[in-house]
Formats: sequence, structure tokens, C-alpha cells
Amino acid sequence: MAGEVTLRATLARPYLPAQTAQVAYVLIEAQPTQVLAQVRMPVNVGFVLDRSGSMKGEKIERVRQAVSMAIDLLDAQDIASIVIFDHRTEVLVPAAPVTDRRAIKERVARIRDAGGTKIAPAVDRALREINRDRSGAIRRLVLLTDGQTENENECLLRADDAGRLGVPITALGVGQDWNEDLLIEMANRSGGTADYIARPDEITEYFRNTVQRAQNVAVQNAALNLRLVQGITPRAVWQVLPLISNLGYRPLSDREVSVPLGELETGAGRTLLVELLVDQRPAGTYRIGQAEVSYDVPALGRSGEKNRVDVLLTFTDDPQQLQQVHPGVMNVVEKVSAFKLQTRALQDLAQGDVAGATQKLKSAVTRLLNQGELELAQTMEQEIKNLEQSGQLSSEGQKTIKFQGRKTVRLSDIDLPKE
Repeated sequence: MAGEVTLRATLARPYLPAQTAQVAYVLIEAQPTQVLAQVRMPVNVGFVLDRSGSMKGEKIERVRQAVSMAIDLLDAQDIASIVIFDHRTEVLVPAAPVTDRRAIKERVARIRDAGGTKIAPAVDRALREINRDRSGAIRRLVLLTDGQTENENECLLRADDAGRLGVPITALGVGQDWNEDLLIEMANRSGGTADYIARPDEITEYFRNTVQRAQNVAVQNAALNLRLVQGITPRAVWQVLPLISNLGYRPLSDREVSVPLGELETGAGRTLLVELLVDQRPAGTYRIGQAEVSYDVPALGRSGEKNRVDVLLTFTDDPQQLQQVHPGVMNVVEKVSAFKLQTRALQDLAQGDVAGATQKLKSAVTRLLNQGELELAQTMEQEIKNLEQSGQLSSEGQKTIKFQGRKTVRLSDIDLPKE
């Protein structure tokens, strides 16, 4: 055990009532250690930029600024490429090491708006540029658009290609007139993320974050295996940092499941919330399972490294013990519960159940207010009024719910005491 990744498991409730079947929540944190603080892998990033007519004005200017800033974060060990598109596709900067930032920026400064929007051919060309390098650099494709595209199915096929090539897509939509479900699905299929940029002046920060996070990747091919004893059944595995998402799991046997984690970033790692169904047990302390993380650190020439931690749970009849909770973990449980309500509300709305969607959003608002998420709660309250009045959500409100609802968990929320 080389110790490049720490693993910690913390129960929301360390004591559960004896002789009662119930649900237990376990927060699992996989975090690269200080051993990897100085590890810096080369980055291979391709930018796919919408320059259609709707990007005219501030949006296209902010894109030029954002790409120039991102290029400043890269150096000669990194590779960059830039593909621009309207209804046509153009390779503005072919994939090459970033040895002449000035020349790249001069090309970026000449980007002008024109034409319609056709994403799939641009993503295809960007993937070919990225795939020219086989050095093992951390790969990323940054897609930014502000409009509806032709042939959405072709976009999904290109996202499948990105997943096979190990190129996560960061799919960014700016403004209101774009299909968030398409970008979310493209991101999911490629192993990347999608996000909503409400204002053009935020584009630079999103580009900066994407490049810096890629540079912080120190661990690759990480996976979490959960080995559980008889009577303990996994119900769900949620990622809570950096974004809330249902990871699901792959059964390896009757009592063992695997969750792919992929890359781990220094300073962030991955934080998961595992829901377990627990059969009734007599009073006592039991080892209910073991969590194991496996991973590679290519920069140090290490592969197949592992770290393990046991999960212990005490069953008791003591009322005082049963009142004990870990506030940080319970906070995460509540935020995941609010996210579930938002997701189900949107599903209800898609099926035409306006009343069901309204009720779930109201429940989500209550939870968000209790958690101090005032801005998101206020947006939802306005959207509830829209539902009651017109039976539909605004474009901006729907995007805010879908994207901001995944960002409510922060490192400061967990705030667990270090062992």
C-alpha cells in the first residue's frame, strides 16, 4: 500500500436501533494525499467553439478572452487545439504543444460570428485532433454553444466516440436558447460534465476551472469496491462532490459491487454517499462491510495500488446513543434528498404531471431553505408560480434547477473531524 490515496468511511448515524430493518448512509471519501501535491500530468485539451450568428457581440468577445486565458494556463508540455463552427467546421489551431502562446492568441482574436449551428462535425474533428497525441496526457474537450443544433442524434454518437477515446466532454451552454438535455447526455456519455452559463462574463471562469481541474488530475483508473456482509444490500451510490449524480454500481457478486471513479484530482478527490439497506440485528457492533479503492498513478509509474477501510456499525437500544448523528454527513443526505425531489419533479413534468411536479418542487424548496440554499430556493419558488399559472417552467428556471441543484454540496458542508 503506497499511500497516495486516503480512504475514509463515515456513517450518518453511527448507532442504529437493534432488531429493526432500516437504511444506513455512509459517506466515503477518496482523496489524493500530499504525496501527489506536486504531480502534474501533461494536458491535451481541445476547444470546440460556437461562432454562429447568435454569438455576436459580448458572447463571442468573452469566448476570445476565455480561450486566451486558458492558453496562458498551459505550457510546452501541454497540447491544445481549437475547432470553431457555425454550419461549417474549421480547425483554427491544429493540435500541437503550447510553445507559442502569442501565435495561438492571434488566431483566437480573429474569430468572428457567422452562420448557423452544427455541433456534431465540429466535435468529430476535435476528437481527431485530440487523438493525434498518444502520450497519455489528460484529455479534455471543451464544447461551448449558445444555440440549437442540427441532428442531435449525431451529436450523441460523437459523444459515444469521445467516451471510447477517453475524452470527457465539458459541455457548456451560454444564454437560454440551447438544449440542456442534449448537452447533459453528451457529457454523460463521454464521462464528462455539462453546465449552464447564465451570463457571458462567466465564460472565462468556466474555462479556467476546466483546464485547472485537468491539470490537478494525479490519479487515474480509480474504482471503489464495496464488499458487504450478508444482510447488507446496496440501494444507491451517489457522487456528492464535485457534483451530485447517481453513479449506480456494477454487481461483482451477491455482496460485492464496483463503482468506477475514473480520475481523482489533488485537493478534491471524490466524495460518495452510499445508501444501504440493513437487515435487523441484535445489539452489538458489527463490521458490515469493507470499502476498497484501487488506482493508478502513471506519473510515478504505479498501477493497481489499493487502500481499504472497514465500515463498522453499532446496533443499540440506548435512546441517547440513537440520537447521535454526524451533522456533516446528515447535511449531505438532506442535500441529496432535495436533489432527488428536483429530479423527480422534472420527470413528472415531462410526463405531464404538473401537480406532482409542483408538489415535489415545494418539498425541495423547504429542504433547500433549511440548508441555507436561498438563491436556488427562490428560483424554484418562482418556477412553482410559473407551473401554477401556465403549467410550465421558464427556460432559465429549468436550466437553473437542472444544473445548480447538483452543486449544493461543498467541502465546508461536510466538515468532518480529521482522524
